[in-house]
Amino acid sequence: MARIKYNIDVMKYISLFESLTGAKLKDCIADDNVTFIVQENEMGKAIGKKGINIKKIESVLKKKIRLIEFNSNISQFVANLTYPFKAQDVKEEDGVVIIYGPDTKTKGMIIGRDRHNIKWINDIVKRYFDVKEVKVD
Repeated sequence: MARIKYNIDVMKYISLFESLTGAKLKDCIADDNVTFIVQENEMGKAIGKKGINIKKIESVLKKKIRLIEFNSNISQFVANLTYPFKAQDVKEEDGVVIIYGPDTKTKGMIIGRDRHNIKWINDIVKRYFDVKEVKVD
């Protein structure tokens, strides 16, 4: 697990998010979109009634945002990362996390075009857990 460093933009996003929602953040990842990793049990507060907080933040940032609830259980956290795709099961063995997809289509969606999604999942999981890799089976 590497130490996480934030640039000034990410620090602004974190500050904005926490002040608008009142929810506690664990992390923020800014690439094409902005991904907020919300502390456990803070998801309802983060979303707000009828998604009002998400809409507010997207309009202020003029970017799409994604919310993911952190979980200290690696299997549950990976399941949260793959949402809205339903993983049949997520297992961790010897530093390798395996996501079991219910069918070929779902597996393909989890992996993503040019393996984009699975790389993204790998990067995020490695920020918090000491794992070698995340695979889809």
